[in-house]
Amino acid sequence: MAGETITRQQLSEAVYQEVGLSRNESADLLELVLAKISETLANGDSVKISSFGSFTIRNKGQRIGRNPKTGEEVPILPRRVLVFRPSQVLKARIGGAGPDPLD
Repeated sequence: MAGETITRQQLSEAVYQEVGLSRNESADLLELVLAKISETLANGDSVKISSFGSFTIRNKGQRIGRNPKTGEEVPILPRRVLVFRPSQVLKARIGGAGPDPLD
């Protein structure tokens, strides 16, 4: 699957193959996990998945930006952004630094 996006269906199929639940139960389990993660983040709490990384919400204040075409100053309103911070294990797997800690 290198270079392509992994879909919910592919994740559900992977759960089906690895865990042995029915396809419907695998899809329901995946939806339940994703819903819980989304709900937790929407409430402003962090989600940490061991050996994978952490998802956090960061509040950004108002600031002044520039329209790159015109150079005109434009206010950028305050907002909440989702931030992902990979674990050291994931960084090692992606970077190819040494043996894979999950193997």
